[in-house]
Amino acid sequence: MNDNRSTRAARAPGLGWFSIIRLGLVQAALGSIVVLTTSTLNRVMVVELSLAAVIPGLLVGLHYAVQISRPLWGHGSDRGGNRTMWILGGITVLAIAGTGAAATTMLFESSFALAMTAAIIAFTFIGFGIGAAGTSLLALLASRTAPARRPAAATIVWMMMIAGIVVTAIISGILLDPFSLQRLVLITAGAGAIALTLSIIAVWGVERNAAPITAVSSENEVASNFREALAETWADPEARLFTIFVFLSMLAYSTQDLILEPFGGLLFGLTPGETTKISGVQHGGVLLGMAVVGIMGSLLASRKPQILRFFTVWGCMVSALALAGLALGATMAPQWPLKANIFALGAANGAFAVAAIGSMMVLAGAGGGRREGIRMGVWGAAQAISFGLGGFMGTVAIDITRKLTHSDANAFFAVFSLEALLFVFAAILATRIRAQARPENREQFNSPLLNPAE
Repeated sequence: MNDNRSTRAARAPGLGWFSIIRLGLVQAALGSIVVLTTSTLNRVMVVELSLAAVIPGLLVGLHYAVQISRPLWGHGSDRGGNRTMWILGGITVLAIAGTGAAATTMLFESSFALAMTAAIIAFTFIGFGIGAAGTSLLALLASRTAPARRPAAATIVWMMMIAGIVVTAIISGILLDPFSLQRLVLITAGAGAIALTLSIIAVWGVERNAAPITAVSSENEVASNFREALAETWADPEARLFTIFVFLSMLAYSTQDLILEPFGGLLFGLTPGETTKISGVQHGGVLLGMAVVGIMGSLLASRKPQILRFFTVWGCMVSALALAGLALGATMAPQWPLKANIFALGAANGAFAVAAIGSMMVLAGAGGGRREGIRMGVWGAAQAISFGLGGFMGTVAIDITRKLTHSDANAFFAVFSLEALLFVFAAILATRIRAQARPENREQFNSPLLNPAE
């Protein structure tokens, strides 16, 4: 027993590539459940059940709203010293709640009030599950990933989440025909069971076999009281600035979500199928932007510690330019090169998003040991609030400006211009963020850890 402890104490800190990819499977599992409980259920409620679109919209908004609890889950994983159990606990809650949300669709025909009550409970716990699992996963990555690997780690886990969404959407789409509500529940339950099994395989032993990058001493333990820990995090000027940046940038990022396809249909005369393809073009750009940051960030991190800030700032600026292009395109439709513009927007969004997540990993440990969870929780809560507000604000802004200007072109010009300004402000904030390795961790850039034989 003592020999084992000595071996563990002497082991080099940091996750290897294989372990990072394994943790990416948890993000894929999260994405697979979320796509069924948001996109698929949204369509079923509106089309098959003939409910008002505002009902699934409010339910999806609710699952974002309850993620304001992320700092609580992050603090719990900081104090408990076992992030693996928080990850698996969150996935379990998410899988059960997702199945429950699907099951509520069978109640709407018999009792709307009962169905809504059950759906509200289910979506509340969906938010709790995502918050607990997602925050603890990012905290684990932040505390055990070497600085030079963080850009690539952020890229890997987010691309695997997208892969989980795509694979689940394709397979579930095949299995759902011929459609029935019972089949929907069975498929959602099956997806949850697979996601939980995959997550167990993914995380088992990873935390135990990789020591933290920064040693934890009694002086830098996180406060045992949640309010004290939260106040301590908010009192840090760097953490507070980054929280504001996350909120502002993700607000700009998400405001476009629900208006791009109507933009293509109203001003460019695209069919529903064509606007769906446009969405695919955007996501293709997102993947390219993520890949570029992951590869270039990892190659240059040892020589340019501020590379993440560079990609964050310029990702925001190019996103602003792309949105300005869409604003201009609204006045020149249908001659504007819409696909190229949206691809550029996706690439810039992907670059800034992954760079920002990599910066989160760097800054999460900046306050000392075992504070990654509470910090990731604060930033995750800011992101969730932005995502919840963004889509809603975009649609409301379009409706208001269309009514005021009596012109679709002027309405989209105004809203896209406003989004571009939000990204410019976010870029200005990003220039003040010192997302780079702490001095005590700089030597890890040249560590043998960066080239393990795995």
